[in-house]
Amino acid sequence: MLRFKNLGSGSTGNATVVEGRSGSSISRLLIDCGFGIRQLQARLALAGLLPEDLDAVFITHEHSDHVGCAQALAVRYGIPVWMSAGTYAAVGSPDLGGWLRVARDMEAIDLATFSAQPFTVPHDAREPLQLRCSDGSVHLGVMTDLGHASEHVLRQLEGCHALMIEANHDPELLAASSYPAFLKRRVGGRFGHLANAASADILRAVMHPGLRCVVAAHLSARNNAPELAQQALAAALGWNAAQVLVASPSSGTDWHEVC
Repeated sequence: MLRFKNLGSGSTGNATVVEGRSGSSISRLLIDCGFGIRQLQARLALAGLLPEDLDAVFITHEHSDHVGCAQALAVRYGIPVWMSAGTYAAVGSPDLGGWLRVARDMEAIDLATFSAQPFTVPHDAREPLQLRCSDGSVHLGVMTDLGHASEHVLRQLEGCHALMIEANHDPELLAASSYPAFLKRRVGGRFGHLANAASADILRAVMHPGLRCVVAAHLSARNNAPELAQQALAAALGWNAAQVLVASPSSGTDWHEVC
């Protein structure tokens, strides 16, 4: 059995727990930990977890809203932290107390009850990776922070039964925002963040009858609205807007089983 819970998603911080169960065995992976250590502890507690319950942490890229307290988690609790060599260099090669694990594109990470396969994405970071998690029966794709979907990205999302996908901005809201011109170009560029319509196009490309759960993530507080993301993604799937879930910056999502 595979399930997941987002702890918070947006420019103020990102973190998602993926849990696999097989018999009496349980494995938990924290994807990103873009909060301070106390805030992460509080968010984990709302999920019924302690930091000690985590078996590993995976950092997708070096931006602060994703790295957060990774070093403190590793050193304080003795938790392996996976990230690419490029990400590790970009965060300044900190001392992780021997808990650094180097992640590479398409090299699966064995977490006993499930595996997590990293894949490269086009984003303005040193060596960004996102994840496809599977217990062998069901598949979960977690993909935030990318400017467009390459063929490589689309292949990794094929056959997923649940997807957490970035729906960062509405182009009209971004254009009318108070962001400086360079930041608008960065956010809307091919190595920035996905607009609602771009996320919808990805869903059209990978949708199949077994896709049962879609979570819109990393919404911009200024340049998007949950209802806009839901409408765009639902239209691509042929669903009602309410069927598309939205990860909140403050509370994330409930636990969702991948089935």
